[in-house]
Amino acid sequence: MTFKNKYSIHKKYLTSSTKRRSGIKMPKVGFIVAHDTGNDGSTALQNISYYENTNNVMSASAHIFVDDTGIYECIPLLTGTPEKAWHVLYEKPLDNQLFGDDANDIAAGVELCYSHLRGGINNEESYKRYVWVLAFICNKFGLDPTTSIIGHHILDPQRKTDPQNALSKMGKSYNQLLQDVVKEYYDCLPKEEVIMKLKQWQIEMAHQSIENLNEKDLIDEVDKWKEKVKDKPQEVLNDLPWLIFVLLDRLSNKTLEGGN
Repeated sequence: MTFKNKYSIHKKYLTSSTKRRSGIKMPKVGFIVAHDTGNDGSTALQNISYYENTNNVMSASAHIFVDDTGIYECIPLLTGTPEKAWHVLYEKPLDNQLFGDDANDIAAGVELCYSHLRGGINNEESYKRYVWVLAFICNKFGLDPTTSIIGHHILDPQRKTDPQNALSKMGKSYNQLLQDVVKEYYDCLPKEEVIMKLKQWQIEMAHQSIENLNEKDLIDEVDKWKEKVKDKPQEVLNDLPWLIFVLLDRLSNKTLEGGN
């Protein structure tokens, strides 16, 4: 799927086989946790430098840091085979309840850098890059941008306020962030792909209609049609003229049979 590459993603990998970067591969990328650094005025490269200088002191980490100058990846996610980062406590249960696994094992961790009191970071530019890379991750790993992003403050409300902490200092809200990511996601897709991208509820409704038509003997090859709706909606549109004629023909035959 073509996606507009507005920004470059820079590799600034931490040393592997350390507490910060274990090198353990992720089985999949299943969702995204939105963070902020909590460190007013600290840039992406400063945060990564701190991680590297303390790489065997503690295990806390993240995949990506974003500021007004760029998007920097310190643990492979988009620029290499995805590896685990340690960005949410394992004993927190909500990630498992919502996404079926621990954030450290299957979630991307993305940190937003900001300025409020200290200055030095252009918050608007930092926010733009943050929104884009969240949308880009969704596209890269086939995630639904409307359901696949969650704030650290939701997973660990007793301890964490990110990314609301940074967003509030930018004059933005968490809900606005989620809406902006969805908008960015579709803005960065070619128009024809946006038109053809069905939401999950649309797929489920179409599948139910296919089953109903099958029960009435108006359509067969149910599995084939379901697969087309989910994976090849353009083919369904291409087949519509033919399908309409078939359905009309079968309906007319049933009407005649009923009349006899």
